[in-house]
Amino acid sequence: MNKIKIAVIGGSGIDDPKILKNPQEIAIETPFGNPAAKLVTGQIAGRDVVVLARHGKEHNIMPTKVPFRANIWALKEIGCTHILATTACGSLREEIKPKDLIFPDQFIDFTKHRNLTFFEDKVIHTPMADPFCLKLRGLLADTAEELRISHHQKGTNVTIEGPRFSTRAESHMFRIIGADIINMTTVPEVILARELGICYASIAMATDYDCWRESEEAVTWEMILKAMEFNAENVKKLLLEVIPKINYLECSCKK
Repeated sequence: MNKIKIAVIGGSGIDDPKILKNPQEIAIETPFGNPAAKLVTGQIAGRDVVVLARHGKEHNIMPTKVPFRANIWALKEIGCTHILATTACGSLREEIKPKDLIFPDQFIDFTKHRNLTFFEDKVIHTPMADPFCLKLRGLLADTAEELRISHHQKGTNVTIEGPRFSTRAESHMFRIIGADIINMTTVPEVILARELGICYASIAMATDYDCWRESEEAVTWEMILKAMEFNAENVKKLLLEVIPKINYLECSCKK
């Protein structure tokens, strides 16, 4: 029987190896090049955990150039069975307020220049009706409720190419087609995890209202960083509480 090992993919502000006991850096090579950073292994409450900085240790890799395939392959290679992926996002709904957490259940892909699959030499049609792990999302929502963290149990995440932010026309369009939040990294990460049979859930941290609210200042990087200071502490609390509760290996994500 495989052993449970949980990966935490850190985005903007959440890739702190200090949350781990006995941290150790490990370099892994993959058929798709090197991951964005060395993997940091350790334990949280006795559970084996791996932390990976999605944008590199210095946060100097822009979204388009993140080595998504190498990142997910390396996590699989080291034995990860579950991924908790943190990400900053903009809110496209009035009820999703900055500093709220969202655990999306669907995505819309508006990326343009990314490798979306591991399978280059054969055609594999991976089922993607429910891309995020239902069990992980349930654990996250229940734990956020216990911690009294403002959150949303589901939502549709549109991923854009970046690194620029949306125009107002794009922001309104995304709202019309049903997106609730917007970011630059969930795709192809969630797709690649499903291809390798890894349970994947996203912890999306709302930092702003993008630019669809005409009466407010449009999103800036400085605005995101300010909100992330608050969000980062809540997410760390959530991770420390939820990781010990992950106790399953059998899941529809692995079929």
